[in-house]
Amino acid sequence: MTQHGFFYDQSRCIGCKTCSIACKTWNGIPPGPIKYMRVFEWEEGVWPQVRLNFLAIPCYHCEKPVCAEACPARAIIKEEKYGAVLIDDEFCNPAVVNCNRACWEACPYGSIVFASDSPNEKAQKCTMCIERLEEGLLPICVASCPMRALDFGPMDKLIEKYSKKFKVTQQLKGMPEPDMVKPAVIIKERDPHREIVPYPVKKVYELWRQRGPYAAPDLPPVFNSELDLKPEGVKVGRDRLVLKPRSVEELMYYTMNDE
Repeated sequence: MTQHGFFYDQSRCIGCKTCSIACKTWNGIPPGPIKYMRVFEWEEGVWPQVRLNFLAIPCYHCEKPVCAEACPARAIIKEEKYGAVLIDDEFCNPAVVNCNRACWEACPYGSIVFASDSPNEKAQKCTMCIERLEEGLLPICVASCPMRALDFGPMDKLIEKYSKKFKVTQQLKGMPEPDMVKPAVIIKERDPHREIVPYPVKKVYELWRQRGPYAAPDLPPVFNSELDLKPEGVKVGRDRLVLKPRSVEELMYYTMNDE
């Protein structure tokens, strides 16, 4: 078996969700929580040092798929030609086999998704677009990415191609250790932050403190010091990567919008 997998360049990803929407369109999936390709978005830092992060993640079709081992119905298989991890819909029947979503619990990446929070929902996941591979085509997410942040092919060729150009990894901050499952992916982490346009922070602070030319002269400044703009313990929006949301509502929140 030749293990196929993905290359993902986080520095090129802009979170546009084209990959996720193309995947839904190709597979005839309506808007909602069934997302074979999930696009996570989270923020880091405090103004003026703020950074927005993106991570587009399908199933990584691990060389050691613990989801398959955990499934009591043996509904998850690893096929031989591409190394794709697939769910046999005929055997996946939570209404009969009380599995308590054992496959999802086992997967460290949360790549198995469900249409609702009902315990009887069947598991679904990325199929590696195996029907497209058989036609000599790339997975739809890779083919649709406008920023060319994704690539696909035999893992040995991807490693040879990209490890010469970049420092690649299988684990970004917030992701689990890869050794247990050996995910079929290599990742180029985002580039370090660079200040492209000079931003006079001290001057901005001073302008913000002022009430303006038409305010009463006895009014105090808007704030007293820079520390007033950086309150501790205050979180705004999504401030971390959550690969395994515990409900449909959480999944929709952490993967941006209802695409």
